[in-house]
Amino acid sequence: MFGFIIKYLRKDAQDLTDCRVRERYGNFASSVGICSNLLLFLLKITAGLLSGSIAIVADAINNLSDSGSAVVTFFGFKLSGKPADAQHPFGHARMEYISGLIVSFIVLFLGLQLIGSSFKKIIAPQSANFGLLAMAILVVSILVKLWQCKLYRKIGKLIDSTALLATSLDSRNDIVATAAVLLAAIVTIMTGVNLDGYMGMIVAVFILISGVKLVQDTISPLLGTAPAKDLVDEIYVKILSYDHIIGLHDLAIHSYGAGKRFATVHCEVSSDLDVMIAHDIIDNIERDFLEHEGIHLVIHYDPITTDEKTEELKNQVGLLISSVAPEIGMHDFRVVRGVSHSNLIFDVVVPFGFRYSDERLTELIAEKIHQFNPTYHAVVRVDHDYVPQQREDPDKKEARE
Repeated sequence: MFGFIIKYLRKDAQDLTDCRVRERYGNFASSVGICSNLLLFLLKITAGLLSGSIAIVADAINNLSDSGSAVVTFFGFKLSGKPADAQHPFGHARMEYISGLIVSFIVLFLGLQLIGSSFKKIIAPQSANFGLLAMAILVVSILVKLWQCKLYRKIGKLIDSTALLATSLDSRNDIVATAAVLLAAIVTIMTGVNLDGYMGMIVAVFILISGVKLVQDTISPLLGTAPAKDLVDEIYVKILSYDHIIGLHDLAIHSYGAGKRFATVHCEVSSDLDVMIAHDIIDNIERDFLEHEGIHLVIHYDPITTDEKTEELKNQVGLLISSVAPEIGMHDFRVVRGVSHSNLIFDVVVPFGFRYSDERLTELIAEKIHQFNPTYHAVVRVDHDYVPQQREDPDKKEARE
């Protein structure tokens, strides 16, 4: 069934990052969520009022919030599909994240409301009359939510949608919550022990925890998260595959939503290479990334000296830096030689949360180099890594050596 739905939605469109294709998928998933959750709400609120169960009422209100969330998600996909304009030159794709954030706050609000209602039920318990109709509705709800969870996850992964993947997780949580209510009903019928208020509290807390998790998941892409290591590795391998590219560093990737990725990087090229040839290579790389990867890449060209003497000194300095901290890297190494001393100028890259301050690290490296050769003065600039750690491709390094 999922295969038929996907085939119908995609039709002739193959580019899943295309805003129109994403909107088609998102609108369908949101419409399914609106209708199915609204139906579950009507069934459960009826069962809850007839049985007098606060747990079923709480679960019904949870479904109503899911239906409202689907409405917000629907309009989020509509707005995110708008083309770029003068005020928003990078497009509107991040509206999908904003809609997810609104949904998260709705879930949090309802969770807090239900905690209050359930607490009152615990303080002043009232007997609940669970009939076969209420039990049947809960079982049907579990099956519908299971189908929803799979559908959201399938489409969410297909179009790389944070909002739909979060909704899939919420549907999975709803399965657990409804199953807990069903278990409480069975216990009440079999033993006469009234767990309704307590189970309503558990469901409310579960909703609250889900809301907090959803807030975290939707705020992160708005703040700007580190790119996936697989994407970083792919970029490194692809750029290093071009002739005359010796190395690269200072890679930064910015996402403005699905299909809106921008990146900058510094590429090292031999200073002996003709500047027109180097410029042509850089142009080709940028063009290829936009055409095949959908990434707007801007490359800074770094000419470096590759004579044997400089390379040997660079390797020696690299070993000295590794003795200070093996996890840091070095790039943009060059030497300015003088009569009484030589300046070794280079950048080091450190991960976030590094144990030394930038000033202390600079001092330690300078001390190591001075001990190695008192005529060498280190001029160090500290960079921070904006992507997961990536080492140079060993095949490329071996080919250069």
